Amino acid sequence: MKNSIYTKSSLICLVFTVLYFGAFAQQTNDYLISPVEFTQVNINDQFWKPWLELNKNVTIPSSLKKCVETGRIENFEVAGGIKPGVFKGVFPFDDSDVYKIIEGASYSLTSHPDPALSGYLDTIISYIAAAQEPDGYLQTWVTIDPSKPPTDWSGTGRWTNIGSGHELYDAGHLYEAAVAHYKATGKENLLKVAIKNADLIVKIFGPGKIITATGHQEIEIGLAKLYRVTGNAEYLTLAKFFLDRRGQPEGREKLFGEYSQDHIPVQEQKEAVGHAVRAGYMYTAMADVAAMTGDKAYLNSLENIWENVVSKKIYLTGGIGARHQGESFGDNYELPNQTAYNETCAAIANILWNHRMFLMTGESKYIDVLERTLYNGMLAGVALEGDHFFYPNPLLADGVMKFNIGACTRSPWFDCSCCPSNVTRFIPSIPGYVYAIKGDQIFINLFMSNTTNLNVAGTKVEMTQETRYPWDKTVTIKVEPQKAVDFDLKIRIPGWAKNKVLESDLYSFQNKMNGSVSIKVNGKEVKVIEDHGYAILSRTWSKGDKIEMSLPMDIRRVVANKMVKEDKNKVAIECGPIVYCAESIDNTEDVLSVSLPKGTKFEKEFRKDLLGGVQVISASESTDKNKLTLIPYYAWSNRGIGKMTVWMNDK
Repeated sequence: MKNSIYTKSSLICLVFTVLYFGAFAQQTNDYLISPVEFTQVNINDQFWKPWLELNKNVTIPSSLKKCVETGRIENFEVAGGIKPGVFKGVFPFDDSDVYKIIEGASYSLTSHPDPALSGYLDTIISYIAAAQEPDGYLQTWVTIDPSKPPTDWSGTGRWTNIGSGHELYDAGHLYEAAVAHYKATGKENLLKVAIKNADLIVKIFGPGKIITATGHQEIEIGLAKLYRVTGNAEYLTLAKFFLDRRGQPEGREKLFGEYSQDHIPVQEQKEAVGHAVRAGYMYTAMADVAAMTGDKAYLNSLENIWENVVSKKIYLTGGIGARHQGESFGDNYELPNQTAYNETCAAIANILWNHRMFLMTGESKYIDVLERTLYNGMLAGVALEGDHFFYPNPLLADGVMKFNIGACTRSPWFDCSCCPSNVTRFIPSIPGYVYAIKGDQIFINLFMSNTTNLNVAGTKVEMTQETRYPWDKTVTIKVEPQKAVDFDLKIRIPGWAKNKVLESDLYSFQNKMNGSVSIKVNGKEVKVIEDHGYAILSRTWSKGDKIEMSLPMDIRRVVANKMVKEDKNKVAIECGPIVYCAESIDNTEDVLSVSLPKGTKFEKEFRKDLLGGVQVISASESTDKNKLTLIPYYAWSNRGIGKMTVWMNDK
């Protein structure tokens, strides 16, 4: 069998199996900190609620329609014998788009109940169940006709091209969708399909079976989620097995190399290399496994890799992946602007990874990266209309180079549509990133208007946030415990509010910050006691308690480390968590040659009539000169094709 080899001694197999599987099956815990589930947080925010509604009303329906038009859903019907036909599609991983959209639709149902959508999901799930073979195998092109793969990547049947066939990648997205659907609806129809498939893969892969790493990391995340729901330790053990095989040639036909982070064992990796999405998913899975098995070598490796990324390989927008070639990380400090890849999927993977790093450590620096990526690198991936998407996300465009897979602006779909379907599933999951709990501590990580009901210190506590963040500096938090109760409220103080762009010297603020963070409790200012980036409010909380936090939302000039050659003598503009850019449609000057000398004066104004409502920054050296208009980076390219830049001349 290609990419696999079976051990010769059944005795050795048995010993290895007992030692490997037994070592971790009984040592399962979970993250130090528990996220508050997306099902528990009701978002009514002026910024994020429209995005959630847009995803529900436009992005999900348009993505499902594309899956119908391209045959992605029909493939399940054909594979299940519901209708005759052939496989329709270009890639072996097309099934995964359907799974990701189901996941996103499931998240959406919790905040926007929709019987019609729920019923349609059940119909699609019935097709998926029909397409599943009796032993649990599920990949439509193989079931339809294994002699006619959609591309030459796909091998000629089951498990014959682990590196590029994507059976395991598809399975991971199936598991994630199944868990989301189960949590959102309580239904087990898709969960049963996922469990049946996972049980088959447990039988096929592992010590004494097929020994391999996955080509595109993803099943490891899905297996960890499936383990949490089912309690079946074999799923967690298999996730670790797949990770531990990376960079290990023993018992394998070949390694997949740096492109798939399969060049050295994961415990020895210290630098982010290769395909950025594969890497981000792998780091996410490693964090899951480290948290649940206590593997400190994984955590040490992740901390080293994170340091490498944040110090040398991340864009100001939170995007990762400098090169179009291989959709990959570049060398240290290789951060080109016009040719930046910054795949939307990679931004999402970066968010997933950083969230888990926070859950393991309780350090706010990871949420700082998450927030930066959320408001900039990820959100730019979808148009304000909700049905057009970026695959790459450059920081400079000349209006001519077709950087977006053959287009100069966002496209409605791609042959490889991993990014649209990923956006579809990610945006409705955002409520799950706002809060977290550890014992008698509540963490507030993101600032958006919402209500939630939590259980802390044995007491039910209703919490309400009211804010116009990211445009306004004030965040009001109301605490309504069922009875007076002692607990710690830990409110993240964003790094940008403490004069740090990131936890490194890759970027720095050029101008000083005016003011500082202030916090009032019931109208009385309190001293900010900080721990790992969080303001700690420790007290007996009673009904009616109110916190007011004010953040110094100055317009800031940002410069890059001198090692970043493309940003030398350049400056970028931020305000709060938002990165700004200059777009040609707003300016008479050529935005690719404009300068922002140190004497430039800045003004900001909220324009509710522009780009769905945004804060605009205007810049000028003096009142008698034309003003340069800057808009949030996430909103660029929504008014036609034109020039755009994040970095401007600093002279």
